[in-house]
Amino acid sequence: MPATHGRLLLLHGPNLNLLGTREPAVYGSMTLAEHVARAAKVAEGHGYAVDSEQTNDLATMIGLVHAAPGKYQGIVLNAGAFTHFAWSLHDALKSAKVPVVEVHISNPAAREPWRHESVIAPVSIGTVAGFGADSYVLGVEAMVKYLVVHP
Repeated sequence: MPATHGRLLLLHGPNLNLLGTREPAVYGSMTLAEHVARAAKVAEGHGYAVDSEQTNDLATMIGLVHAAPGKYQGIVLNAGAFTHFAWSLHDALKSAKVPVVEVHISNPAAREPWRHESVIAPVSIGTVAGFGADSYVLGVEAMVKYLVVHP
């Protein structure tokens, strides 16, 4: 199906390039490329093209957010550890005014106490967490449903 509704950005933070080998008991055995392929297939089925960017650098991630307005209809974001402390990312997302769905493969609220607070949640339309291999797909589905109501 052609991208009739625009583009979504799947944005991935630090260490997510290691998915598939990094703590498989927590994050599963799927690689980032496999997560992206599944999410992109769902997005494309709804008429959205997908770009995917992964960075271990906070400044690069902020730059990608700054470039998002006018290019993307929404951002599906797994900010990794940036989730818990990167107020500069929070401010960039708030300023960009592009809807954001926060995604986590694991459930941060069920992990170490330092993971319990998200600085991304206050500037997101919602959060999908703890659904393992389905988290990115559910994040895309949530974004698509949001965009139907808020074009």
